[in-house]
Amino acid sequence: MSKTALNPQNLESVATRFRILGVPLRLQILNELADGERTVSELVEATGSTQPNVSKHLTTLLSHRLVKREKRGNSAYYTVADPAVFELCEIVCGNIERALDEERRAFGP
Repeated sequence: MSKTALNPQNLESVATRFRILGVPLRLQILNELADGERTVSELVEATGSTQPNVSKHLTTLLSHRLVKREKRGNSAYYTVADPAVFELCEIVCGNIERALDEERRAFGP
């Protein structure tokens, strides 16, 4: 794996991306969008959150180019704009799962 040089501007961009992804509801929304496009109403139902809250987080994800929006008639459909976000989540989840497995082995059932 090659290492990317991180100048101060790049570091700030990376930190911002992690802050955006550091909100559980945003991760839940992205997880729902992994299966394909969804409307706000569908995301509200899937997440159990409120419409204003889902809309607020979609606006954030949209402004940071993690999701795309397509308007059709009276509805807006959201999709993932940057599928690499799932690779990042897989890396993090895999590391967490390995750490938990090690703890379970070390401390028993």
